[in-house]
Amino acid sequence: MKKSELIVKIAQKNPHLTIKDVEKIVSVILGEIVGALATGNRVEFRGFGSFCVRKRAPRTAKNPKTGKRVDLSYRRVVHFKTGKELHAMLNPEI
Repeated sequence: MKKSELIVKIAQKNPHLTIKDVEKIVSVILGEIVGALATGNRVEFRGFGSFCVRKRAPRTAKNPKTGKRVDLSYRRVVHFKTGKELHAMLNPEI
């Protein structure tokens, strides 16, 4: 789902809100999530999952186009872990 699709769905379920209002709400929410992750905080949505920042160690990679080796410094990457309810919905017991 794209951001624009999310905005349309929220607007359809809340006809008293304009598209502009929903766009602002979604932008503020996503901005707060990004801000929290940028400062190293964890973001959790009960039942859905949690986002946190992990450090990826420095490594040597290979440029697939040229085949040349490239040294990469350490990186911070976002990690998502599903919540119990979402995990159960995605992996129903048979």
